Amino acid sequence: MEPVQPIPDLLPGPRVLDGARLDGLLERVGFAPALTIALGLIVGFLAFQGLSLVVAFAMIFAGGEVDTALLGDVGALLARYAREFLIANTVGQVVGLLALAYVFARLHTRQASAFLRFRAPDLPFTLLSLVGLVALVPLVHWLGTVSDGLPWPESIRNFEAVQMDLIEQVLKQDLGLVFTLLTMAVTPAICEEAFFRGYIQRQAERTFSGPMAAVLFSGIVFGLYHLRLTQALPLSVLGIYLAWLTWRSRSLWPAVLVHFANNGLAVVVGGLLSRRMEAQGQDLDSLKIPLSVLLPAIVVAAAAMYALERRARSVGSEA
Repeated sequence: MEPVQPIPDLLPGPRVLDGARLDGLLERVGFAPALTIALGLIVGFLAFQGLSLVVAFAMIFAGGEVDTALLGDVGALLARYAREFLIANTVGQVVGLLALAYVFARLHTRQASAFLRFRAPDLPFTLLSLVGLVALVPLVHWLGTVSDGLPWPESIRNFEAVQMDLIEQVLKQDLGLVFTLLTMAVTPAICEEAFFRGYIQRQAERTFSGPMAAVLFSGIVFGLYHLRLTQALPLSVLGIYLAWLTWRSRSLWPAVLVHFANNGLAVVVGGLLSRRMEAQGQDLDSLKIPLSVLLPAIVVAAAAMYALERRARSVGSEA
């Protein structure tokens, strides 16, 4: 009996990426990276959204008798079961994004963590990336205001209102700072970065001719994936910054830290401002960024990215 011959590698390109040997099933059968991107996005969306809804309503009905009148009032339902929806959203992200990214990575290599870029970051680069975020926040908010002012269809406005209801109800309630940060900052930072920057961007870099195309693709997909078309532009800008950090540092952790800082800042500052502005009959969307703040912020953001680029080249030359 003749010995079974190993399946040859069919995909072009390097066979080792950041210490991860590409010897998994998808590599040996020649499954194109572009196809894994499409498959990952579809499966991830269905797993995340579907599991979140199932877990949320399972927790609601398991808690006892449910007022059926709430089922027809999204705002009241979210206000009554904000904690349950946040827990369900966390479960959906851990399983539908983080675990899925790891499973897909294992289909490419046995060194899944290296493939997803879970490697120690350069500390100065990581700290500089936070400076870039602080400077980027006014620009992101300004872009969101401009985009929100466009004549969007009423159907899109109504759909997004449901999402904003959950966020506003959470910020209004005293669910505990630790619980809120864990569910709205820590979990998204790790899970979304592992999925979008760890897996989707890695495969995009293998698909497109240049790394910047992959960075742009990863950022734009991140912006659209949140299903908030009126905020897709500012979310994409933030996503592009996170993707660029991951590519230049060759580590996922700077993006994770920046993502956490961005969400944590939104939770803490957003909660304080929302209560204060609600008392004045205003909302956060009405908050305007003056040019006296916006223009210096853009200059500082550009300077931070220049410093980050120099630091990345310095660390690369020392490696």
